[in-house]
Amino acid sequence: MTKKQTKRILKIVFIIASITSLFFVPWILVKAWILPLPDTVQEQVNEAIGHGFDGMIVYVDEAGKSPEFYTAGWKNRENKIPADPQSLFKIGSISKLYVAVAVAKLVNDKRLSLDKTLAEYFPELAGRIENADKITLRMMVQHRSGIPNYTDYGYWDNPPNSKKETLELALDLPANFKPDKNYGYSNTNYLLIGEILDKKLGHSHRQYIKKEILIPLELNNTYSLLSEVDLEKVASGYYVGYKEDMKLVYDVVGTSGSMVATAEDVGIFLRALNDGSVFDEGEQEIYSSIYVYEHGGLVPGYQSLAEYHKDIDTVVIQFVNTTNFDGYDWNLSEIVINRIVKILRNKKSS
Repeated sequence: MTKKQTKRILKIVFIIASITSLFFVPWILVKAWILPLPDTVQEQVNEAIGHGFDGMIVYVDEAGKSPEFYTAGWKNRENKIPADPQSLFKIGSISKLYVAVAVAKLVNDKRLSLDKTLAEYFPELAGRIENADKITLRMMVQHRSGIPNYTDYGYWDNPPNSKKETLELALDLPANFKPDKNYGYSNTNYLLIGEILDKKLGHSHRQYIKKEILIPLELNNTYSLLSEVDLEKVASGYYVGYKEDMKLVYDVVGTSGSMVATAEDVGIFLRALNDGSVFDEGEQEIYSSIYVYEHGGLVPGYQSLAEYHKDIDTVVIQFVNTTNFDGYDWNLSEIVINRIVKILRNKKSS
């Protein structure tokens, strides 16, 4: 079967699975929510596999303790390879945190301006993105630009092979709202931010992120693109109702979600983001004014949550290699991580 045929079949499966799941979602979510809370994180992770996830990795970094890993299910269900805490994982939109840090660093260095407009950075887009002369870099970082989200316009039906083709999906469309008048999550914002960074740097922003973030934090298991890694080290990904491994069916190339990393590396980064050690003087104040300190990621076959809980000074990273894109598995994943955090709070207070 060709890759094109695979994607056509997958599109049909997406539709069927979404309709079918409407009859089952509430019951599974209610069950996951009301079950007695286990005493340990490992028990909760095991329980989550019983809800239908193929595999799960959880990384917990409690201040003053050595980080802990919890796994259950499969890294590769066909070959019966157990979930491996050191597996690489497509982290999707968690990538945006790294990009936002890069923006803060470059603004602090006076190499970028948050108040400069998209039209000033790219005059050629003035006639193709509504309000380009009013949308600032700050608005794009904060998802307050009103620029349409390219993943809402057929992206997953036939994913483009380049950033240029991806951007074309969002061009010549009416704005979702006037600049800075609302919030609307849009991957197009970060695709454009990546292009702005590349233009100002004179080279790929991925090199800058590696030099300024990954190397200083010794994140040796974080990569900008799937093409940079040994695929045997990457956890397989699965879509409900579809048998094929999602590892190679979709390869995100845009700035908004292309990174691959281990749970440990994401955890180390999130700790550094929240305690400020990823920043030089003046940078954290800028970052705090433009973006958030935790994030989720979702691409076919992979969903991830990266959270920091100040009250217990704990980082929790959760990777799940099962999705269905209708909100069912995402909601279930959120229930599971909320229960994990509750277990950690209970342990802290006991």
